[in-house]
Amino acid sequence: MSDQRSILCHMNIVLEDGSTADSTKASGKPARLNIGDDTLSPAFEAQIAHLAEGDKHSFTLEAADAFGESNPDAIHHMDRSKFPADMSLEPGVIVSFGGPGGSEIPGIVRELAGDSVTVDLNHPLAGRTVTFELEVVQVL
Repeated sequence: MSDQRSILCHMNIVLEDGSTADSTKASGKPARLNIGDDTLSPAFEAQIAHLAEGDKHSFTLEAADAFGESNPDAIHHMDRSKFPADMSLEPGVIVSFGGPGGSEIPGIVRELAGDSVTVDLNHPLAGRTVTFELEVVQVL
């Protein structure tokens, strides 16, 4: 797509049970969605390509078109000794790992069994059907 543009919008990400997983309104900073640069799935782009300033649009995407399917290869079983001794490890705790180029990769502790810690490096919303509620602030 040669038509590259950006949309600044406030966005709520709503789970199937109706709870809000994330909202830009809490921070007061709208999200910037770039159309045509391959950062968004084609299904997501199709939903927002026609939006104009002031538009409100709500749509639901299956996991594959939202944050991807959960990848079993991104679930790792690690020895407790790999973590700082004073770190509180329990299911739901988010831990950070060093990634390529100094980036940080967040992981969620899923399970503890003896000295084994199961860490999930998938996006927290991977494998979930989610609804996006957008309110366009500006089209750039």
